[in-house]
Amino acid sequence: MLIKSSVYLPFPRSLVYATYRDKLVDLVPFLSNVRQVEVKSRQEKAGLLYLVNIWHGGGEIPALARAILSEAMLSWTDHATWNDAKFTTDWRIETHAFTEAVHCAGRNCFVEEGNGTRIDCLGELAIDPNKTGVPWFVSGKVAQTVEDFLSKKIEPNLLQVSEGVRHYLERS
Repeated sequence: MLIKSSVYLPFPRSLVYATYRDKLVDLVPFLSNVRQVEVKSRQEKAGLLYLVNIWHGGGEIPALARAILSEAMLSWTDHATWNDAKFTTDWRIETHAFTEAVHCAGRNCFVEEGNGTRIDCLGELAIDPNKTGVPWFVSGKVAQTVEDFLSKKIEPNLLQVSEGVRHYLERS
C-alpha cells in the first residue's frame, strides 16, 4: 500500500527541516495521536544523522481492530537517516507487534517552494500474511485488517507532524 502526503508550510526550508529533525519531542503537544516520543539514539556519521525514536501512540482503536491488534501496535520504533545536504530523510518504521510481518519505509523530501517549504512524503506499507503468526486460513484477512488500520493511522500522523511543525514555528 502506498503512503503519500504533501504539505506546504510558510517557513524557510532550513527552519522546517531542522525543526522536524531536532524538535520532535517538543512537537508532541501538537500531536493528538501521540502520547510520547523517546529519543533512543542520535549519531552523526559521514555527513548523515541517524536517529532512532520510539513513538507511543494514542487515540481510540476501533472495536474490530481491537480484537486483532494488541496495545503494542500503538508503539513503533522510527529509524531515520537525515541528509542535510539533500534536505531528505529516509525512514523505516518497526512496529512493536507483528514486527516480522510489517514492512513500512519511505522518504521525506523538504523542497523550497516560494517563500516556504513543501514536505513530500512517499512510502510503502506491506504486511506479509505468512509472518503474522495466525492460522493460515485467516492470515490474509488479518494482514488486510492490520494494513488498513495502519494506513489509516500513518498518513494522518505524517500530516499531523507537519501541522505540529507549523504550530510550533508559529508560536516560536
